[in-house]
Order: sequence, then structure tokens, then C-alpha cells
Amino acid sequence: MNTTPESIKQMLSSEDLGDRLRAVNQIRELEDTKIAFEFVQTAINDSNARVRYSAVSQMDTLGGQDLQTSLNILRDRLLNDPEPDVQAAAADCLGGLKLTEAFVDLQQLYHNTNEWLVQFSIIATLGELGDPRSFELLKEALTSNNELVQTAAISSLGDLGDMQAIPLLVSYATNPDWQIRYRVVQALNKLGSSEAKSTLETLANDEVEAVAQEAKNCLQQPG
Repeated sequence: MNTTPESIKQMLSSEDLGDRLRAVNQIRELEDTKIAFEFVQTAINDSNARVRYSAVSQMDTLGGQDLQTSLNILRDRLLNDPEPDVQAAAADCLGGLKLTEAFVDLQQLYHNTNEWLVQFSIIATLGELGDPRSFELLKEALTSNNELVQTAAISSLGDLGDMQAIPLLVSYATNPDWQIRYRVVQALNKLGSSEAKSTLETLANDEVEAVAQEAKNCLQQPG
């Protein structure tokens, strides 16, 4: 059966969950992005979290058609959805669309939620969001007791491009977790500076081969 807007619309309103899940996945196949955007908005209000998650996850590619509508939808799902996976997907898309108007919402939710996945997604998306106000929140996240949140903060500090991050990142270059050291290498490489280069030279001799090789690769890059 060929995928058509009519067949997707019909399945989106089906009482059968399997139909609705297939429909929301088939939205990706539509060439008409305007219709796809309309269908995604319908699916985002579905009663089932899996359908909502799949729909929200498409907003970063479809939402650019109407950023204000996308902001309203994603902000609502970020703050009000009962499912952490959906909240996390909304955070990802807010960063992907660079909707800096949502920064305060992201910041407040980071402090108010007990869900580590939501916290992780907020911190991970801040580098892509590119809002200078993110620096202090990322600095705070470096001290999280969740190592995944810590590594996300390191990566986002590299993406954010604020040179104030360099001394913070350098202090994690001796962290016992090699995955954190690996992320430090990548972040410092993005930021540059003589202090960053010096730390990369040290990490090029790291006891873990993956860290050492990544540092060597960074040092060999032109510029």
C-alpha cells in the first residue's frame, strides 16, 4: 500500500495504536513538508506517549516552517508532558531549531525535574541552542552527580564557544573517567587557545589509547 496523505490522516485517527504508530512514522516519507508539519501537530496531541515521542522527534526537521508555532508546541511538551522521553525530545528539538526564547524554560525545568534523562537532554541541547546565558547552567551541570550529565555539559561548553570554559574543562583533564577526558579533548579542540593546546599535548600521552589518539588527531589538525 502506497503512503499517501489520505492514508496517514486516516491512520492517525484510528483507535488502533499500531495504526497510529505506523502513521506517525510514515509522516517522514511525505514530500509535502507543510502537510507533514500539520500531521505531526496532530500526533503530538496523541494519548499514547510513543506516538507523541515520535512526533515531537520530527519537529527539528519540520518545525522550521513556522518557528513560533514550533516554539509554542515544544515549550508545552517540555513543561507539561507526563512522559520524560517526550520532554527530552522536546528539549532536543528546541536546541536543534535554536529557539533561544525557550532558554528560561529549559533552565527552570533542569532545576525542577528529578528525571536524569530530561536533565541530560537539556544540558546536551544547550550547546546547539547557542545562547550565551547557557554558560552558568553548563558550569553548574559539570558538578552533577550523574556522569552522563557531566559529559553532556563538557560537550556543550565546547559547542557554546565561550572561552571562559577553558579553565573549567582543563580541571577535568585528569578525571578518573576516561570518557570524561575524551570529551574534554573534543571540547578543548573546539575552543582553542594556548592553554587548551597544552592540555591536549598532555592528553596525547593518556594511558587510555582512545583518549590519547583523539588528542593526537586534534593536534594534527591544521590551524
